[in-house]
Amino acid sequence: MNLSEGSAKPKKGLPNKSLLLAVFAACVGGTFQYGYNISVINAPTMYVQNFINQTWMQRYQTNISQDGLTLLWSTIVSMFTLGGLIGASIGGTLSVKLGRRGTLLANNAFSLMAALLMGLSSTAGSFELLIIGRLLIGMNAGIALCVQPLYLGEIAPTALRGAMGMGTSVFITGGILTGQVMGLKEILGKEEYWPILLSTTCIPAFLQLLILPWFPESPRYLLIDKGDEEGCKNALRRLHGLADCDGALEDIEKEKNNLVGFKAKKPWEVFTDRSVRWQLLTIILLNIAQQLNGINAIYFYADYVFRQCGIPMDKIPYATVGTGACECITALTCGMLIECLGRKVLIMGGYILMGICCVFFTLTLTFQGVSPVLPYLSMACVFAFILSFGLGPGGVTNILTTELFTQTARPAAFMIAGSVNWLSFFFISMVFPFIVIGLQQYCFLVFLVVCSLVATYIFFLIPETKNKTFVEIQNEFQSSNKNKFSSSDGAGTILLSTSI
Repeated sequence: MNLSEGSAKPKKGLPNKSLLLAVFAACVGGTFQYGYNISVINAPTMYVQNFINQTWMQRYQTNISQDGLTLLWSTIVSMFTLGGLIGASIGGTLSVKLGRRGTLLANNAFSLMAALLMGLSSTAGSFELLIIGRLLIGMNAGIALCVQPLYLGEIAPTALRGAMGMGTSVFITGGILTGQVMGLKEILGKEEYWPILLSTTCIPAFLQLLILPWFPESPRYLLIDKGDEEGCKNALRRLHGLADCDGALEDIEKEKNNLVGFKAKKPWEVFTDRSVRWQLLTIILLNIAQQLNGINAIYFYADYVFRQCGIPMDKIPYATVGTGACECITALTCGMLIECLGRKVLIMGGYILMGICCVFFTLTLTFQGVSPVLPYLSMACVFAFILSFGLGPGGVTNILTTELFTQTARPAAFMIAGSVNWLSFFFISMVFPFIVIGLQQYCFLVFLVVCSLVATYIFFLIPETKNKTFVEIQNEFQSSNKNKFSSSDGAGTILLSTSI
């Protein structure tokens, strides 16, 4: 009899208090930083450009050219993306060498250095410090996006893996919202406060350094990667409670036995492993789509979108805060629904709704002058788009990256997914202005095509992963695609089913 048939079904219930606190500790200094540093740079744009101009004048006794100013500002903004790509490319390796928790703690060094450099840039009269600071905080975000979902997926019981994994999305959106609020003129949005605003990224880092050391390393990492059975038992007792730790330990031991002889894979080894080819293709497509579906275009160019909707200039910052609040609330809602509806329904439904929003948004912009009501309908479409993104693609993508791979391939898979995500992030930030110039109000039809294609792919090729163990998911992928490819080595054999 297959082990999966003899094993008990995962029990659903409220998560252990220690588990919730561990999720908070991991997220507050992890993906919260990613969201915060995406949005916080928008508010002081004019002030930082004035600082660059003044610094240039002091150095060279002449004003900087408009092209030069644009180049320097673009460099400051884009360094975050470059740093993220670097961070994603090393995050998986660090998570194997230092552990999941150890990597998250060490990662705060980048955040603290970035906060110091950006905070001192004005006093030192050096915009170069801003460039280096944005690069460092990007590296912090890249490592966090790679390692934090890995940690959350490995510390959570199978029945709660989706809900706990939504912590990544919830804290990204919470970071975006916090950055938008901090940038309001009533708080730190005045010109004299911009260095302080950019240096506030140190606060989440200090919080994580204070809280996360009190919680254990990933039990799966301790047993499978390090062979520390006693440490694994202690971690499970704290995270799952006494009642559930024995069953969880037995399941991890079974998976360890399945992986005897296998070591953590490098990214290029994952690319050549035919047993995970469809999983790899899936996470690559989903991570590309997560950036190319239009959501980052809305955040990067929120002022442009709201101007097109007819919102007065003095109200735009508050409308932008509304978008952040909207996505944050939806991410929380998704966290409550994911274990009921499943991953596939939420992510596919999210892309379908986003495609519908693209159609209506294009129509309302095209006929904006026909009625005074249409600008407000356009704004409603923006909020509906953000709601749809938060409902599925925003949170489920990272969860699927965790769930589609077993222990040996998962860190490398996150390195690949993270690198693809950051490259797509950079691509859309560079290309979107040209799409707007060329297509005007029809630009969102490009995103309609992306959303439609991804929804179709999900419907036909991605299985539901709710309440399934990591190995069960791998076996299902192999079974459903056995006619598409066959494994050439032992790595492709069907593994015994186990739970985490």
